[in-house]
Order: sequence, then C-alpha cells, then structure tokens
Amino acid sequence: MNAPPAAPLAPSEATVPADAPPRERILATASRLFYAEGIHAVGMDRIVTEAATTRATLYRHFAGKEQLVLSYIQETDRQIRSYTEGALGGLGAQEALLAVAGALGDQLCAPGFRGCPFLNAAAEYPDPDDPVTHAIVAHRTWLRGVAERLLAEAGTPHPAEDAVTLMMLRDGAAMTAALSDPAEVRAALDRALRNVLESAGVV
Repeated sequence: MNAPPAAPLAPSEATVPADAPPRERILATASRLFYAEGIHAVGMDRIVTEAATTRATLYRHFAGKEQLVLSYIQETDRQIRSYTEGALGGLGAQEALLAVAGALGDQLCAPGFRGCPFLNAAAEYPDPDDPVTHAIVAHRTWLRGVAERLLAEAGTPHPAEDAVTLMMLRDGAAMTAALSDPAEVRAALDRALRNVLESAGVV
C-alpha cells in the first residue's frame, strides 16, 4: 500500500504570490517565521518587511500579534484537517492508520522540519486560558478523536486508550526528530506503531 503524501504537520511552505491579498500574504509570512524561529522571537516589524506590506495594513487585518498567532494556529489546523479528510477518504480503518503512520514518517524526514507547530506553540503559551492554548487543545482533541475513531472501526477493544498511546508516540517522534537523526526516529516510530497495532489486533 502506498502512503498518501506527507501531511502538513508543519505549516505549508508554498510560496504566496506577490499579488496575493494582503491578509493571505501576511499570514503565510508569519506562519513561516513563527514555525522556523519561534513565535516570541519574531517581531511584527520583521513580518511587515518580509510580507512586503505596511504596519497599517497588518493591523487592519490583525488587531495585534496575539490575533496573528491565533490565526496561524487555526490556519495550520485547517490545513491538517483538510489534508486528512482528503487523504483518508475511501480507505479502510486499518489502511488509514498505516497510511497516517507512513505520512508522519515522511514528514519527520522532510527538509525544514522543526517539530510539531502545536507543541512548539504550547511551550510558548503556558496559560491554559489563553485563546491560543484553546486552539491548540482543540486541534489535539480532534486529532486524538480521529485516531480513536479509526481504532474503533478497526475493531480494537480499547480504542480510547490506544489513541492516547498513539498520540504520545506521535508527539515524542515529532520532538525527537527535530533534535536527532530523523531517519532513526522514523524507523523507531514505525516499529512502535506496529507494536501498538499488533497488540490491539489491528495488524
């Protein structure tokens, strides 16, 4: 079985045309910089310069940096949900689980991979009541729900517990691959995922 293309675990690096609407250009620039360098390390002046816009235009579309960060998290979430719906549509549960594992492995080895954008952002936004934190939690709740649904459809006896295990494996792989040999992490992740699925009777 061929895995689908690597899922956009990280924000899309597609080039935004110079004549794209200002909001789209600003958000794409901010997403690229936030992911590559860290949210708090990137100032608004840097975003204005690299997006080839003005501060007035930026603040016309985003009330401040916090709103821009929230939009970054929400847009990354939207990209991943859209990819997942398209890539897994029509696949059986077992096939979908293995496809997700393969796609994640591809992403870990992709150039410019710097870990999970949601975990990275969570480290910079520890306040549980912050809107950015709420957006991060919403994405992770959705992702865990996808895993639990597929595990249940595959007939595993404990889909909720296994989904938590898969999330922990995914998180650990995403963080470790950004700091060590991603090929080794990918191989270890593949073994661990298959062990979980085998113990659950999926493969």
